[in-house]
Amino acid sequence: MAIPEAITRPVKVGVISLGCSKNTVDTELMLGYLERAGYALTKDPSEAEVLIVNTCGFIESAKMESINAILDMARYKTARNCKVLAVTGCLSERYRKELPGEFPEVDVWLGVREYEKLVPALCGFFGGPSEESSPYPWGKRTLTTPAHRAMLRIADGCDNRCSYCAIPLIRGPYISRDMEDVVAEANELVARGAVELEIIAQDTTRYGTDIKQKRLLPELLKRLSDTEVAWLRLLYAYPDEADETLLDAIDSLPKFVRYLDIPLQHADGSVLKAMNRRGNCAQYAALIDGLRQRDPSYILRTTYMVGFPGETEQAFENLCEFVEAHPFDRMGAFAFSPEEGTAAANMPDQINNKEKQRRLDRLMEIQRKVSHKLALRRVGTETNVLVEGFDKRKNLYFGRSYGEAAGIDGLVFFNSAGEKKCGEFAKVRIERVADYDLFGREI
Repeated sequence: MAIPEAITRPVKVGVISLGCSKNTVDTELMLGYLERAGYALTKDPSEAEVLIVNTCGFIESAKMESINAILDMARYKTARNCKVLAVTGCLSERYRKELPGEFPEVDVWLGVREYEKLVPALCGFFGGPSEESSPYPWGKRTLTTPAHRAMLRIADGCDNRCSYCAIPLIRGPYISRDMEDVVAEANELVARGAVELEIIAQDTTRYGTDIKQKRLLPELLKRLSDTEVAWLRLLYAYPDEADETLLDAIDSLPKFVRYLDIPLQHADGSVLKAMNRRGNCAQYAALIDGLRQRDPSYILRTTYMVGFPGETEQAFENLCEFVEAHPFDRMGAFAFSPEEGTAAANMPDQINNKEKQRRLDRLMEIQRKVSHKLALRRVGTETNVLVEGFDKRKNLYFGRSYGEAAGIDGLVFFNSAGEKKCGEFAKVRIERVADYDLFGREI
């Protein structure tokens, strides 16, 4: 990758990153370009001469959050020292024709996979390099996560074509990264202090199918386990691809924590078919129950959607019954959002927002009880906790065990007789459960 020559003075840049973990990695790649070009990063938008909003455009609520962030930064630009406002990411990719006319305050618009164009675009305002970097930016990232953990994205785009999802329209087809590049980045992240790597993609289980027409994820997992990292965590596993071959590979590699994220989206056959999801409820049940039998210590996470067009009351009841009969330790849920360009947006029998919210609230209440019941199994057990800080209000250290993914699950709070540092491990005995958090003491 060509490294652009430095600009003549340090221009301060502030960034707001919205959306999913994949978008966070895009932000980190973009920040890497900026820092190597001589820009200085600031967390205070009032100091910034360049403001960047890396947007999400997945569902309506995410789009509104992105638009509000653009408006907020436009006000900063008017009132403060800011000279350039740039908008990047999924929203600007999805509406690249419409948005520029709506936001004249924005100076630079870039879509996904265009982050290498940001530094050349800024040169017209501040001088510096004018040539683009690599056409697809897998360069060194400036991490926005704490140094002891990082995300490792192994692919971009998606080929699954779920009827409700705009991701293929925004990010394009599935593209696996070269395995050697992934392993090299893993080693580089570990050398910079990462003890935990989260393996992410829109669908991690499809890795390699576009390169050699076969799944290469088990091979990649073995290569990653040979690095010096302490923990590896696999997220976004498509349910029908989480088969015995993959599970055997994970079980044979001790560095992979016994935590698996498998977004199911629903558990009624008619809804799954309308969603264009592969697999069926019987297969899903067999997968979950089989994982519990394989290793009872597994912590499982999923995502469900309520209010999909045509989701009858009985279909919703089937989902609720499945959640209780085949429980996940963790669950995220959201209401269907009709996204233009997707098949589901034009389906008949759309459900009103009030009813969608009622179903979402009920499902989350069911899951709250399920999560609490499953968490009680961990009381009295001992677990390694990756320390992430000290809570002055609780007067307790906190961190995550193998059973908590960063940013989406709860925390483990614990007493310690000695001083602990972020990024080190503590052996903790779990003593009680409160909501989605665990409490214990170091042993």
